[in-house]
Formats: sequence, C-alpha cells, structure tokens
Amino acid sequence: MPTDDFLREATARGFVFQCTDTEGLAAALRQSIVSGYIGFDCTADSLHVGSLVQIMLLRLMQRHGHRPVVLMGGGTTRIGDPSGKDETRKLLSTEQIAANMAGIRRCFAPFLSFGDGPTDAFMPNNDDWLASLGYIPLLREVGVHFTINRMLSFDSVRLRLEREQPLTFLEFNYMILQSYDFRELFRRHGVTLQMGGSDQWGNIVSGADLVRRTEGKPVFGLTTPLIQLASGAKMGKTAKGAVWLTDDRLPVFDYWQFWRNTDDADVPRFLRLFTDLPLDEIARLEKLEGAELNEAKQVLAREATSLAHGREAALNAEQAAAQTFGAGQAEASLPRAPIPAAEITDALPAFRLLVLAGLASSNAEARRLIRGGGARIADVAVSDETQPVSRDDLRAGVVVSSGRKHYRLAVLEE
Repeated sequence: MPTDDFLREATARGFVFQCTDTEGLAAALRQSIVSGYIGFDCTADSLHVGSLVQIMLLRLMQRHGHRPVVLMGGGTTRIGDPSGKDETRKLLSTEQIAANMAGIRRCFAPFLSFGDGPTDAFMPNNDDWLASLGYIPLLREVGVHFTINRMLSFDSVRLRLEREQPLTFLEFNYMILQSYDFRELFRRHGVTLQMGGSDQWGNIVSGADLVRRTEGKPVFGLTTPLIQLASGAKMGKTAKGAVWLTDDRLPVFDYWQFWRNTDDADVPRFLRLFTDLPLDEIARLEKLEGAELNEAKQVLAREATSLAHGREAALNAEQAAAQTFGAGQAEASLPRAPIPAAEITDALPAFRLLVLAGLASSNAEARRLIRGGGARIADVAVSDETQPVSRDDLRAGVVVSSGRKHYRLAVLEE
C-alpha cells in the first residue's frame, strides 16, 4: 500500500489501476507538491460522466495539496485519439474545436479550484505548442525515440489492426504527440505525472520514456480502471443518450435520476469514486441491504449532483423526485421541455408530444412506447397514440413521463 496520503486514498477509492513506479511516485508526493495532468480532447461541447473518474482523480489530487493540470487538446483534437475506437474520428474544424473547448472548460469549475497558487489548477492548451511544430524537426528530435515495433504492440494500435479496421497515419502519430505534450508540460510547468484511463497506458508510458530519454529526469504515469456498469453498459451512456455534466445538455433532474437509478451492485464503488464522502461513512452505507439500500442511492445522487451542479440544485432535484414519484405532482424544478408553438394548432397527438419532450427519439419509438404501456400524460397512462393534448393544457404545463424514471414538464413556448 502506498505510504503517501494521495496515493493511499486514491487506491482505497478504486482510482488506481497501473503505475509506472508506485514507490517512486509515492516518494515524490511526500517530498513536494507534484503537478499531474490529464488531457481532454475537444470532441464535444461538454463532457459526460464517462470522464468523471478522471475529473474526480484531479479533484482528489488537489484536496491532498498537489497541483492538477487540465490539458485541453486543442491540437490533438485535430488528429483524433485511436485509443478504444473502432473507427476513425470525424475531423473537426478549427471553429468547432474552439467552441467545444469553451464548453468543456465549464465542466471543471465545480470540481477544481483554479488560480495562480502553488496547488491551484490551471488549464493549458496543447495547440499552443503543437500547431507550430515543424515536421522534420519533430522526426529528428522526437521520432528517433519511438520504434514501430513498440508502437504496434500497444492496444490502441494492435486491436484496430487485429480487427482489420483502418488506422490512418494521422491517428498513428497521436502517441508521439501525446508524448510530446508530456515533455512540454514538464519543461514549461514542471509537470511530472501523467494520468488517464487504462486505454491510455501505451501513450502514457511512451511519454514518460520520452521525458526520461531527452531530459534525464524521472517522471511518472498512472492509469485508472475503465468503468463499466454492472449491466455491462459503458459508463456515461444510457438508452436515452449521454449523461452530460452541464445543465444545458442534460437537466439537473435527469442527472440526479441517473445516480439515483444506479444498479445495486454499483453503489459502493460509485460512492467511493464519485463523492467526497469519508470512506468510513461509505463503509456504513455499503452494508445496507434491501429497501435500506435506497438510502445509499439517495446519498449517492445527492452528493454526486451537488459536486456537478451545487447543493441547492441537488436538493431541488431530490424534492422534485419525491413529489413526482410520491404524490404524482410535478413542480417547477422538473426538467422543462419547451414545445414550439409552430408544432401545434389546437392540439398535439400524444406520440408527437413524447418526441418533442425528448422522451422518444422518433415518432415510431413514441408509438411503441405507448403501445407498451410506458407513457403517461398528467399521471394517466396513455392508451391511444393520437390522444390529443390541447394547446391550453400545454400553456399551463403538462407532466409527461416515459417509464417510471423519466419525467418532463411540457410547456408551450409562444
């Protein structure tokens, strides 16, 4: 077991999967403030809970008096990381990358303290150094330290080739550029630790090796396990889509509901990873069984939502859920679904309302939902796909639901 506080707690909470030199890193953490970074490419204008393990690891690092570095991949996003991907990513324009970066920045504000202090987080952009790289100098200075044999052995490359799926030369270079990032962060900001998911192991090891070879200094790499739900689904994805961290992409109520609906088997692990609760309190909660396990789920939802959206928003979502699921009443804190006035004359058919409220992705899916008995309007089961919902009702606000877990307050937008 590591002897420094950060690694000890990170291990106890389940964040640590691999480390290049556990004892060396523990010694460095004991001796001084360590700057550690995780990179985030700008492929969307928000992050979802699939990135939350990495964010919480940076948060834990800061809580233990070290400096978290959030590296924005403005440069590497131009290429696309092949790790864990079965196909080439669509290339984004410079404008799209800039817009996505601005959106992603908002995701970190609730979790990290930014500033100019020795343990304050900061957010560099790797486009600052990658955009000006000369190809020939890069090959001569950096490329000489990489062998094709070794690059082909890493999972991010090997798996694509074994499946006979195309891997472009553009993507093949990603490992070199990520390694270059580590060296630049070491040179510019004294960063000595790179962290990431276990699918990044090859890239992280290559970066640490490049710094050691060119700078003659020891640096470290650490990976987290890839999180899969007990159901087998990938963390961050649901049948309704991604569980985004920003409330303009996903209502706070739905975010709270995601955590409240956690599978029983996932609750102890998620309490450790996604809340700041003390480990002894988590140990108490994970002993609960049967109906009492709902207390642990309630705590998980409250604490996880508080971190992302604030305590007040979390309690409002909790109260709205209690009123909706308990008394069948909807409050203003339910997620609102604006219904464009142009979509309705005198009335709107039930199947179309489900689509416009975001509870079905298509008219066909909405019809199937109604036929299966899974749709309710104003807390009454819908049996007729074309059941009319009047303009006046929508003007006042109508509660629409899919199953027992997804609710919207549909309101006419005039």
